[in-house]
Amino acid sequence: MEKEDPEAIGPLSLESKVPATVVLLLSSQEEDILVKASEAIRKFAEKGEENRVRLLGLGALGPLCKLIDHSNEVIKRNALMAVGTMATNGEVSEALKKEDVIPLLLQKLTAEGDVIVQEFATLSLASMAADFNCRVQINTNDGMPPLIKLLSSPDPDVTKNSLEIIFNLVQDLETLKVLHELGAIPPLLELLKSDFPVIQHLALQIFQCVTTDLETQKTFREEQGFERFMDLLDNMALNDLHAEALQTVSNCLGDMETLQLIHKNGGLIRLMEFVLAPSSPEIQCIAIKCITMAAQSSESRDVLHKQEIEKVLVELLSAADDNVKTSACQAIAAMSLNPCFKHNFRDLEGIPPVVQLLRSESSALREAATQALSSLTHCNKANALAVYEAGGHQILIQQLSESSTSTVASSAATLCNMAEQEIIQSSILSQGGVQALVEPLQSTDTQVLMYTALCVAKLACNNEEREKFHKAGGLEPLVNLLYSKDKELLKHACLAVNVCARDTSCAVKMCKLGALEILQKINQSANRSFSELAITSLLNSNLPVKYSRMGCLTPNDIITSGFYDVGKAFLGQPFLTLEELINQPLNQKREIIAFNIPMEETVDLAEERKPRPTESLIAKIVDEILGHTISKRQEEEDNPDEELHDVLPEKSPISFGDVSLLMLIKEAKDSVLSLKDEGEQYAALARLVSEAMGGAVPRERLHELSWMLHQSELRFQLKSNVLPIGMINKGTYCHRAFLFKCLADTIGKRCSLVRGDYNRAWNEVIIFIDYYKNPRFSVPCRYIVDLMHQPGTLLPIDSPAAQQYQTI
Repeated sequence: MEKEDPEAIGPLSLESKVPATVVLLLSSQEEDILVKASEAIRKFAEKGEENRVRLLGLGALGPLCKLIDHSNEVIKRNALMAVGTMATNGEVSEALKKEDVIPLLLQKLTAEGDVIVQEFATLSLASMAADFNCRVQINTNDGMPPLIKLLSSPDPDVTKNSLEIIFNLVQDLETLKVLHELGAIPPLLELLKSDFPVIQHLALQIFQCVTTDLETQKTFREEQGFERFMDLLDNMALNDLHAEALQTVSNCLGDMETLQLIHKNGGLIRLMEFVLAPSSPEIQCIAIKCITMAAQSSESRDVLHKQEIEKVLVELLSAADDNVKTSACQAIAAMSLNPCFKHNFRDLEGIPPVVQLLRSESSALREAATQALSSLTHCNKANALAVYEAGGHQILIQQLSESSTSTVASSAATLCNMAEQEIIQSSILSQGGVQALVEPLQSTDTQVLMYTALCVAKLACNNEEREKFHKAGGLEPLVNLLYSKDKELLKHACLAVNVCARDTSCAVKMCKLGALEILQKINQSANRSFSELAITSLLNSNLPVKYSRMGCLTPNDIITSGFYDVGKAFLGQPFLTLEELINQPLNQKREIIAFNIPMEETVDLAEERKPRPTESLIAKIVDEILGHTISKRQEEEDNPDEELHDVLPEKSPISFGDVSLLMLIKEAKDSVLSLKDEGEQYAALARLVSEAMGGAVPRERLHELSWMLHQSELRFQLKSNVLPIGMINKGTYCHRAFLFKCLADTIGKRCSLVRGDYNRAWNEVIIFIDYYKNPRFSVPCRYIVDLMHQPGTLLPIDSPAAQQYQTI
């Protein structure tokens, strides 16, 4: 018999109906009191949300968390049940995150046989697992393996809670990737057979997440996951699970081996049935998404085409639900990689309905329809024509100002595809297509910029359209694209610059914007073919820049009125226009030599588009000019002769240098073109140039020419740094070569202009020599034309005399 302690009080039976008092008892050292207090708290918490919040306010959560680890099983269970019940409240859940309770809760997951402990431990963890920091703690304490074991628990509440925790954990990429390694796939697949819909839905939601990982897809396939999902989809009694199951199937269709498995088991045909079967729009959309995913494979596209997917998709375009039509357009875009699909889709009159969807109020539907048209018209002129006949190009032009970058990019891509046909191109241009490209050129989206630049290259097809593009402000954003680091975008930008540079005014503007400098930097890289093409176009359309930077004009570079020589360009030096140079005050820098005659007098020999100037017109102009002095002409500028106003430049002083130049042109026509021998023609032209520039000058007396003084006087007289070539009466090598090129190009004789060092320049000509008295065997020979020392002498290009002419 136990001996009674004389100092101990007798047994005391406590009863209390005050929650605050019971909460205080949770701190007792007496097990009997703790058992009763924890049980009372549990029962009080189970009665409702208000009680749970009240217990939180009374400070019950902290003591309860400590009791979870009590040695007494009853106290431990009561405390855990109370915490789990309270944690279902949001406020309590937030407070529970601040308690260091996760390691204790994870320890309870392994409690063998105590299902109640497992249930409320998982319930508590599930309430916290939505928080990132809590998920980190669970993973740090190796919580996933015991949770996966609990998936096979006989208690559905434990299973449900474990699924909720796992679902939250796999939201983090690292956990998602290792789930299959921990053996979670087989038990998750087994749960698809559960009698509880909530468990089935949670398992499917986890599969939706984890099957985005390729390694998990492999495990899923090896565990016959796809077959189980198809069985589930075949069971119409489980149609409430079909949407989530189809979403998982859609994820797996990105895997080639899974696709092959689908083909083998007839899965694609089953998916087609889901697309057509009367069901909710949600299930239809997901089924169509599966078709879209499958269509990423050429083999699948062939199978779908044989199943006449075109008819299905055309039918879906008239569905009532916008989401279904959007999904159908996405599938059309994917299937359009199959050429036969494109042909059949057009024959089924599918293109006009897609064009009509461009007018939808739904931005997502417009975006998908535009993508579909882009794919349908790619490398397919018949489809492009069908879009045009349906009026699609007009809407596509309007969509270039859409806010959706994807819609804008697809619109530009479709217009590119359509612009390859002249009739469509003309209609696009008449709708303001070129001007509409300016806004998307200022986008920050690479795809938009890439397709817009390509569209510029297709639509800026003539000088009129290039001028419209220029006036609309398109050149500056186009040049800015040359700074891109994206190789494909850079390629398209260079193509657009190449096309726009064929117009002289555009070429001048782009050079001013720094296009040439950027292209030259690009040209130093390995992939430079397109930049070289753009540079060539820029220089060929802007011969003053070409001569300044390259130091050479070929016989194909025909100079016309407005050409000028500013000397050799230096790195970082801006290239000014002739107008800017004229407006500069006098300075001590090198003079600028300009060639300026009425535009009607120049001959575009490279393209042979302009007629030769007639002698009567030149004579008329010369006669008109000869009777007037400079001051007289300046007085009459406000009321010029109407006929001369149309042919003479108004800018002073350059226009007045044309008097002597026009006379030289007339004399060259009379004296040079009348000669039959080509060599004699060049010689005669050389003598004419020499006489106009001060005559022959022996090499040893070059210093007596005093050409610099003469030109300084001209600059002072004209109050300009720009000197018309016709006004220069004393010139050295560079001036004579310049004049020779001007006259030769104007009268139709081919020659080059090459810059050397120290004011040296020369002209090269090619003459065919008939050594064998047979024109068929004539040999081209290159000569340098002597304009200085023995004017008219043709110096063989490799001769010592030619070398001496080119150097000091």
